[in-house]
Amino acid sequence: MSISNSVRAVSVSGNPREYEDVHVHAVYDEIASHFSSTRYKPWPIIAEFLSSLPTGWVGLDSGAGNGKYLPLPYDRPGQLWTIGLDRSRNLLRIAQGAGGELREVVWGDVLDVPWRHGAFDYAISIATIHHLSTSARRRDAVKSLLHSISPDHGRALIYVWAVEQDSKSKRVIPSAQPEDQSSTEPQGVDVFVPWVLSDRTAAPEEKRPAGQHEAARSEDELKPKAKVYDRFYHMFAKGELEQLATDAAQAMGLYVGPRDTDSMAMEGMSGVEVCQSGWERSNYYVELRRWRT
Repeated sequence: MSISNSVRAVSVSGNPREYEDVHVHAVYDEIASHFSSTRYKPWPIIAEFLSSLPTGWVGLDSGAGNGKYLPLPYDRPGQLWTIGLDRSRNLLRIAQGAGGELREVVWGDVLDVPWRHGAFDYAISIATIHHLSTSARRRDAVKSLLHSISPDHGRALIYVWAVEQDSKSKRVIPSAQPEDQSSTEPQGVDVFVPWVLSDRTAAPEEKRPAGQHEAARSEDELKPKAKVYDRFYHMFAKGELEQLATDAAQAMGLYVGPRDTDSMAMEGMSGVEVCQSGWERSNYYVELRRWRT
C-alpha cells in the first residue's frame, strides 16, 4: 500500500480556532519528537538577525517549536535571552532543554499578548503564522508581535512558507482560486502538507513448531507501517507578507515607513519601518523595526 505525501489545496470552513486545533496543534503534539529530529539547523538570515542584536536584549520566539533558535547566537552565548512561546506542550518540553541548557518557555497562543505591551526588545516568528487559517488571524498574529516589542526600538523578524518553492524542495504547490477574487492584494494558497510518520519497530517473529517452514511474507507486510498527518498551511504569495505587516501596523494606528528625525510633522508619532524583506529557500521573510519620536 502506498502512502500519498503530496500537497493538496483545501478550502477552510467552520470555526478557525477549532480547525487549527485539529489540523495544526493536535498534529504537532503527535509528531513532536520526529519533527524535532529534523529541525536543528538555523536558517542564515535568522542567525544573522539574532547576531546583530545588542547585548542584554530580551526577546520572544513566537511559535518556538523545538527551540532551535533559543540558544542563538552561538558566538555570543548568554548575551541574549529568548523566551519561547508555543501551543504544542510536547514541542515545548523539547525546547526547554535546547542547546543543553534550561530555557524559559511559555505555553500559549501566538494571537495572545499575555505580558505587558513592549515587554521585549525583539521577537521572531519562524514558520508559524502560515498555520493560521484566515487572513484576519494572520494579521492579528503580526499585531501581537508588534505589541510585544518595545515601541521605541523593538525589532521583529517573520518567516512564512512561500508559494514559490526552490529547486531543492519536494513540495509542489497546487494552484487555487484566491479567497477574495475581487481583491487586488496578493493572495496565497491554502493547503494540506502531509507529515508521514513511520513505525520502524520490527514486530517479533512468530514462533513455529520445529521443522515447519516459515511462510513467505508479502512485500506489504515487510514495509514499516506509516500514518499520514495533514498539517494546514497558508502558502504566501509574493508581496503578501509585507502587505500583511503593513495592514497590521496600520490597524494599530502606526505610521508605516522610516523615522524622519528632521521632520517636525513626525513629532510624537509612533511607527514601523520595513527594514528588509525577501525570499529565501522557499520562504518569504520581513524584518520590522518599531520607532517613536
